[in-house]
Amino acid sequence: MVGMSDLQAVFWDMDGTLVDTEPYWIASEHDLVAAHGGTWSDEQAHLLVGQALEYSAAVLQRAGVTMGTTEIIDHLTADVAARCAEQIPWRPGARQLLEDLHQADVRCALVTMSYKPLAEAIVAALPEGRLEFIVSGDMVTAGKPDPEAYHLAFDTMASDHQQRTGEPLRRAQCIAIEDSVPGTAAAAASGMVTLAVPHYSQLPETGKWHLLETLEGVTSEDLAELLHRPVPAADTAAVGA
Repeated sequence: MVGMSDLQAVFWDMDGTLVDTEPYWIASEHDLVAAHGGTWSDEQAHLLVGQALEYSAAVLQRAGVTMGTTEIIDHLTADVAARCAEQIPWRPGARQLLEDLHQADVRCALVTMSYKPLAEAIVAALPEGRLEFIVSGDMVTAGKPDPEAYHLAFDTMASDHQQRTGEPLRRAQCIAIEDSVPGTAAAAASGMVTLAVPHYSQLPETGKWHLLETLEGVTSEDLAELLHRPVPAADTAAVGA
């Protein structure tokens, strides 16, 4: 029998995993490119899902946006934050799972390529303590698919984990939840057990992560079970099935 004590921490991606802000990003990109006389397709926008904002800014510049990288990032972040201020589109099952993990005393943190102002707005909309800290895109030098953000998040949590629990934090007992190709690649490369819940991206079946269609109905016990489940090349079975 799998014990909940086996699961030490869960690291959450934000856009497309915890919240469905991708339509907001896509709409903002469309508006920005159009304002500069260019054209932007949904197909182009989907290629930016999960990427570092610096990467996205460079692609938008090639599409005709005559703004600097920082200016583009600030503009997009402010626009998406304004849309979120009107309504935060939570992903199915995400808040319920986050609450279940909190009740089970499993530590959680946010690892996102969005910049801190937007991430803070999302965290502030949750009950206090559900996400302990944020690692955002403006805190790392290399964005996803590089694992730097996950390494930083792990090291941040590991710094006091033994003092809190009496045992060291182990990557094999941590789960990262992601939805995109860059995100799952980053999480898997960090050495954490990775759960992919695809949203706008089609994820290859590489045998490096577990696959789920949704987080709806998923519990902390289900995640603990994943720690002991082999990852086959085509793992499409539902957790807890």
